[in-house]
Amino acid sequence: MGVDDPVGERGSTPRASSHPRTRRAAVAVAVAVALVVGLLGLVGAKLNGNITRFDIGSGAGPRPENSGGPDGPLNILVIGSDTREGIGTDEYGTDTVEGGAHSDTNLLVHIGADRKSAYVVSIPRDSMTMAPKDCSDPASTVADGEMRQWNYNFNQGGPACTVKTLEGVTGVYVDHVVVIDFAGFQSMVDGLGGVEVCLPDAVKDEDAQIDLPAGRQRLDGKDALGYVRARKSLGDGSDLGRIKRQQAFMSSMAQQATESSLLLRPDRLYSFLDAATRSMTADEDLSLNRMRQIAQSLRDFGISNLTFVTVPTEPYAKDPNRVVWKEKKAAALWDAVRTDSPLPGTQDKKEPETPEEPLTVSPREISVSVVNDTTAEGLAGQEVAALSVQGFTASVGSAAPTGEAEGVTVRHAPGRKDAARTVAAAYPGASLVQDKTLDDVVVVVLGKGAANAIEVDNRVGDEPVPSPSVSAPPKDGEIETRQATEDICG
Repeated sequence: MGVDDPVGERGSTPRASSHPRTRRAAVAVAVAVALVVGLLGLVGAKLNGNITRFDIGSGAGPRPENSGGPDGPLNILVIGSDTREGIGTDEYGTDTVEGGAHSDTNLLVHIGADRKSAYVVSIPRDSMTMAPKDCSDPASTVADGEMRQWNYNFNQGGPACTVKTLEGVTGVYVDHVVVIDFAGFQSMVDGLGGVEVCLPDAVKDEDAQIDLPAGRQRLDGKDALGYVRARKSLGDGSDLGRIKRQQAFMSSMAQQATESSLLLRPDRLYSFLDAATRSMTADEDLSLNRMRQIAQSLRDFGISNLTFVTVPTEPYAKDPNRVVWKEKKAAALWDAVRTDSPLPGTQDKKEPETPEEPLTVSPREISVSVVNDTTAEGLAGQEVAALSVQGFTASVGSAAPTGEAEGVTVRHAPGRKDAARTVAAAYPGASLVQDKTLDDVVVVVLGKGAANAIEVDNRVGDEPVPSPSVSAPPKDGEIETRQATEDICG
C-alpha cells in the first residue's frame, strides 16, 4: 500500500449471521463484488491499460508446487512500494537512501479454496531472512544465498525478487502479485470518502506530515498515508507496532468499503478503480478478466471471515533493530498457508463439553462473575458488557490472576449446570466445571486463547453485542490475530 513497514472469536468459528450488522456487511460485500464484476466487464480495456506489468518468474528457478490452480486456494502478494512518484509533493522526500523503492509493506493475502474465508499475513519489513544473492540468476537460490533485510529484496530485484525469496524461504506458491505505491494508496482512501481511525492522544509528526487531534476521526488519503507510515510518534515506535496499527486501519478500510455509497455508485466506483489501477503494477497473469473471476468467486465472502496476522518474530541477535522469524511459529503459519488450513490456534480442536441441546435457563435468571486470568487489561470488563446486553447480571470477579488458565472455563455449583450451559453458549468450546465452593453465581474464567463472547440463542433484548476491543493473549503455540470486524477504536 505504499506504507512503511492480522474469524470471529479465537477458538471458534464465527456465526456470521448472528448479528444484523454482520448480515448487512455480508450482503454489502456480495453487492460490491457483483458491481465490481460488472464494472470490470464494461470498462476492462481502459482499466487494464492502466496497469503496469512485470514477469513474476523473472530469474526464477524451480518454484513450489502450485496451490491448486484457478479453483484452488489463492495466494496474492500485495507489496507497498515507497516510491514518491506521482503523489504531488516532495514532503516525504524524493528517493530512498540506496536509490529506488523498497517494499515497505508486504502482505500475503491467502484466499481459501472455499472462497468463504481469507487471512492476510503481514511480513515485517525489517525481517532478516535468507535470500538469493542474485535474483536475476535462476541458479541463485535461498539455499545458497545470504542473510538480507526483507524490504531490500524489492530494492535489489523488484517484485520478482521478493516472490523468489518468499517462495524459497516458505515453500508457499505465489499465484499473483500486486504493487501499490503512495499515490495509489491515497487514491483508494479518497475513493472511499476517507477512513476512520482512533487516536488516544493528539499526534504531530513532521516526517509523516500529520498533525491530528485525539479521538475518532475520518482521514483523507494524504493524512491516512501519514498515519500508517508514522512510527516514532505513535505507539512504541517499532515496526511491529506500526504493523498492528496498519492492520487496524485495513480492518477499518474493509468495513468502510462494505458500508460506503461508493459500492452503489458505478461512477464513483469507476473513478476509484481508475485511480487505483493507474498506481498499480501486477504480474502478467493478473488480467482484468482474472480479477473479475476472483471477484465473482467471492460473492459469498463476508468480512467477518477476514483475519489479519503477522509473521511471529523475535529480535535479531546481531542487530536489535531487526527481527528474525520465530522458527516453530512461523513454520506453522506457512504450513497453514501451503495446506489451506486455519491459522494455528484459531480453531479449538477440543470438542465442546456443552451438548448442543436447547438452553433451558434464561440469561435474566443468571448472575455471572467474570475473572480475567490473563495479562490483557480490560478483558473482564469487556466481557461483562457483552454478557450484560444479553440479559445476564454480570460483574468483574476479584480473583487474582495466576496466568495459568487457558481458554474459557465456566464454573458452577452443584445443581446449576443448566444455568452454566447458558453462559457457556456465549463461549463455544468452553469447559464446564462443577465447583462445590460456589453458590448461585456462575464464574467465567478467561485464560490464554479465550474467545470473546457471542450471542446466545435465548438472549434477552436486541441491543447488539459490543464489538470486542481486547483479546486474550494467545495460547502457547498460537498466533495472535485481528479480525476485520474489530472496531479500530479498540
